Amino acid sequence: MPDNNRTYKILPSEVKNKAKREEIYGKIKKAKSKANLQRRKDRKKEEAANPELREARLRENIPATQENTREFDEAVVQEADEEVVQEEEEDEFAQYFNGQAPKVLITTTPNAGKKTVGFVEELVSVIPNLEYVKRGRKFELQQIIQFCRNREYTDLIVITEDHKVPSHLTLIHLPEGPTAHFRLTSITEGQQILGHGRATCHYPELILNQFSTRLGHTIGRMFAALFPQVPEFQGRQVATFHNQRDYIFFRRHRYVFRSGKRVDLQEIGPKFTLKLRWLQKGLYDPSSGEYEWIYKADLETSRRR
Repeated sequence: MPDNNRTYKILPSEVKNKAKREEIYGKIKKAKSKANLQRRKDRKKEEAANPELREARLRENIPATQENTREFDEAVVQEADEEVVQEEEEDEFAQYFNGQAPKVLITTTPNAGKKTVGFVEELVSVIPNLEYVKRGRKFELQQIIQFCRNREYTDLIVITEDHKVPSHLTLIHLPEGPTAHFRLTSITEGQQILGHGRATCHYPELILNQFSTRLGHTIGRMFAALFPQVPEFQGRQVATFHNQRDYIFFRRHRYVFRSGKRVDLQEIGPKFTLKLRWLQKGLYDPSSGEYEWIYKADLETSRRR
């Protein structure tokens, strides 16, 4: 005779009928939610009777974040690394951290599209002392580099496009390099941001976040050399380059003081994402230049670095 006291647990994956499968799945999900609710109610009663249980739970309940689950990266530079500090005191950017004002020129590919020109105009509002020069067909990039060196520009930015949409950014530090080439994606103009603020001509504060490796130090100092090292705090503007998993996210905000105790951020724009493709020693030279770093797909061995 069959055992009437025996219970059979049917898994949704074992049911071929779709309607019946969804019904069983719904019942299982509802039962789990009911059990979790009852568990939380019981825990609340226990913690009300003994507050030490709640303190112990909160102390042990550490959420998993990108920072506390990050894998060790041997390329990360320690803050007290004397070798790195000494190198930075003598590198190509040292003079800009000792008071020299940057002078930057930006250009595009010949006959750039409307979206590319609009993006350049946004960058002109972000970086102080940035001058836009429209590029003609007859001017090669090597000629433009020499033009900038003769006129004592400190940096050159070149925006290239694909199908009339900005796709890459090349940053050339003058007069001797280095040169960095980035893929440019996720561009949002300031006017497209809901509730955006208006930019002013004040020098912004600069935040460089998580540029912690040797390569990151170089890229971060290249960005820092574009901005004057004396921000004008009365403008309440801040430009942020945030590096996360080798993607560099740019944002620009303004501090808004609502009261004596509360400070909000109002986004000004633009916002975009950069991905480093290669870093070259010296000036831009695609044929015989020495590459310090080149992106390869097999470098991305983990998402937690």
